[in-house]
Amino acid sequence: MNSPLTQTEASSIDARALHREATVIDGLIIAKWSRELLEDMRRGGLSAANCTVSVWEGFQATVDNIVATNALMEECSDLVLPVRTTADIRRAKQEDKTGIIFGFQNAHAFEDQIGYVEIFKKLGVGIVQLCYNTQNLVGTGCYERDGGLSGFGREIVAEMNRVGVMCDLSHVGANTSREVILESSRPVCYSHCLPSGLKEHPRNKSDEELKFIADHGGFVGVTMFTPFLRAGVNATIDDYVEAIVYVMNIVGEDAIGIGTDFTQGHDQAFFEWLTHDKGYARRLTSFGEIINPKGIRTIGEFGNLTEALLRHGLSEAQVRKIMGENWVRVLADVWGE
Repeated sequence: MNSPLTQTEASSIDARALHREATVIDGLIIAKWSRELLEDMRRGGLSAANCTVSVWEGFQATVDNIVATNALMEECSDLVLPVRTTADIRRAKQEDKTGIIFGFQNAHAFEDQIGYVEIFKKLGVGIVQLCYNTQNLVGTGCYERDGGLSGFGREIVAEMNRVGVMCDLSHVGANTSREVILESSRPVCYSHCLPSGLKEHPRNKSDEELKFIADHGGFVGVTMFTPFLRAGVNATIDDYVEAIVYVMNIVGEDAIGIGTDFTQGHDQAFFEWLTHDKGYARRLTSFGEIINPKGIRTIGEFGNLTEALLRHGLSEAQVRKIMGENWVRVLADVWGE
């Protein structure tokens, strides 16, 4: 006769089943594109992900990135499909693939041309962060004095609202973020952030900022980037869950999701590029050692997060919302569905 399952074993089986059934969305991945990465997304059970195709690049270089990524997706069509609508996310789930949403971490690629917003929307860009750490034509990032949203920035926000591109404020300064939240007619997001209530850092958001975006219909994706977590490089998946629960207690269970900020496959040169203004100028910050929390070191371990959320006492309904259902709802709203 088989021995009965222990509570831990039963919980693990339930978590695995829930993870397979759930819509799982990562609101920010900036990993190195390759078939190996896409295979790991499938191992992790991702239904969709917001994948960065522009940071410091201008218009032409960003188009080139999209062309190269499209070619890779075509080669790996057994693993992924492009996402233009939430119906594509549901189709990816049904076909056991990962839907790829193109996203920017900087509006720099719009240059000074409002018409480029619609061009990129037609190329599959569904989420755009308005500033990456520093000043651009739209507003100000979180690593310098914040002058707020520019007049041109207001026009960009209006055009993003019109064509259905989500405004992301993760690396954006507090004043600019507040003004975008008030300016936008559609929900905006922090796609990947952590609370300064657990660790003070220029990239983390205060309780007041988190409450303000939620009170105005916005959305918060919680990152696991260890330089911003309280335990730093010693963080585990339980420290990540601590941050998720902390944010949920402020914004509510309907305005929260996941945005890991996976940088999988990149080398030190990439982080040097990220942490210098425009990719080459003054140093803005230094991350130190880059290591993901124990238990979710790679995208392929994404299922462990479902188990950890359940283990920390969240209900199945709450876990489904956090792992992806909330993202689907807010994206449908922004994309005009």
